[in-house]
Amino acid sequence: MSFEEMWAALLPIGRDDATGGYDRFAWTPPELECRAWFLDEARRRDLEVEHDANGNMFAWWYPDGVPREGAVLTGSHLDSVPGGGAFDGPLGIVSAFAAVDLMRERGVTPRRPIGIGAFAEEEGARFGVACLGSRLLAGAIDPARARGLTDADGHTFAEVLHNAGIDPDGIGPDADLLRRVGCYVELHVEQGRALTEPVGVASAIVPHGRWRFAFAGEGNHAGTTGLPDRRDPMLPFAAMVIAAREAAERNGTVATVGKVRVVPGGVNAIASSVTGWLDARGPADDAVRRTVAEVDEAARVAARPHRVSVELAEESYSEVVDFDHGLRDRMVETLGGAPVLPTGAGHDAGILSARVPSAMLFVRNPTGVSHAPAESAEPADCLAGVDALAAVLNDLAQG
Repeated sequence: MSFEEMWAALLPIGRDDATGGYDRFAWTPPELECRAWFLDEARRRDLEVEHDANGNMFAWWYPDGVPREGAVLTGSHLDSVPGGGAFDGPLGIVSAFAAVDLMRERGVTPRRPIGIGAFAEEEGARFGVACLGSRLLAGAIDPARARGLTDADGHTFAEVLHNAGIDPDGIGPDADLLRRVGCYVELHVEQGRALTEPVGVASAIVPHGRWRFAFAGEGNHAGTTGLPDRRDPMLPFAAMVIAAREAAERNGTVATVGKVRVVPGGVNAIASSVTGWLDARGPADDAVRRTVAEVDEAARVAARPHRVSVELAEESYSEVVDFDHGLRDRMVETLGGAPVLPTGAGHDAGILSARVPSAMLFVRNPTGVSHAPAESAEPADCLAGVDALAAVLNDLAQG
C-alpha cells in the first residue's frame, strides 16, 4: 500500500466527527484497532513481528544472510492525547512502512536489519506517565511503580496489561532487545512553527516533566455554608494556575495546567478535593525546577487561609536530551544540509537515547498547532519525509 492508502486507512480510527480530534488511548478499542493495522501492514510486507514484555510492537526486515545485531530502528507511537491531531505519532509509523517500500522499490539490500517500532502509551494520556512503553524497555521507570499506575476509571496498568494478554509481572528492561539495536531514528511532525523547510533534524529535547498537585479541603453545601466556614480547595488551585503562568514568565519556561479533577464535581457543592496537573518545560533543568518550586510555594501560601492541605508529586521528568552528535551530523549530511532545531516536546527517542544512539527527523507543520485537531502537514511534505527517512535508513543500514 502507498503512503496515501495507509494514511487513509488510519485516518477515521478514533476520530470525533464533531471536533475532528482523536482519542486513541492505550489499549482502548481505537488504539487496539491501530495496533491491528500495524500488524497487518507488517505481515503484508513479510516483516517479522515481535512483541516485547511491555506492550511495544516491532516489525523487522531481516535480509537474508544479515546478522540480527546492529539494527537500525525507526517508528513512533499510535496513541494520542485527548482530542489530539492526526499526525502526532502515526506519521512516523506510516512513513516508516512507506520508507521500507521505497527502499525495496529501489532495490536496496540493507547490510543491517531495519525495524519499525510502535511504542505503547507514549502520550501518557491514560496512565499519566509519558513514554511509558519506552521507559519500561529502557529501564527508566520502576516496573512496580508502572504496575500501580491507574487510569481515570481506577483500572491499574497491571490490570489493563493482563486483560490484553500481557503478563504484568514480566514488564521491565529488555537488555537483549536493546543490544540488537544499533541506533534509533524517529520521524515526527514538528510541533511548532520553527521548521521552515519540509524536513529537519532534531538537535535536542528540552527538559520537561509533569507534576500532580492535590488540594484537600472539605465538601459542603454551596448555598448554606458561609464563606468563613468554608475549606474550599478550588481557591488555592486557582491561585496555583495563575502562579504557573507567572513563574514561567520569570524563569523563561513554559508551564501549563491542562487537566483538573474535582471531587465530587457538583454545581451546588463545595469541592472536597481538587487535583491539578502541571506540565513544565524550559531550556535548562534549573529553570524548570525553579518554576515548579515557585508554583508549589504559591499554592501552599494560598491554601493556608482556607485550611486546605497541598500535596505535590512528580509523575515524570526528563532532563535535557542532546541527541547523538555523530548520528545527527551524519543525517544532516545525508539530507544535503537539512536544518537542525531543538524541540520542547518529549518523544520515545529521548528516552531511548540513554541506551542507544538516537536521532529525530521532523516534517514541517504549517499551522504550528499540535495536540489539537488543527495539527497538520502538507501531503508533499509528508512524502518528502518518507524520502528523507528512506535515505537515512539506507545510509545507516549500509554501515
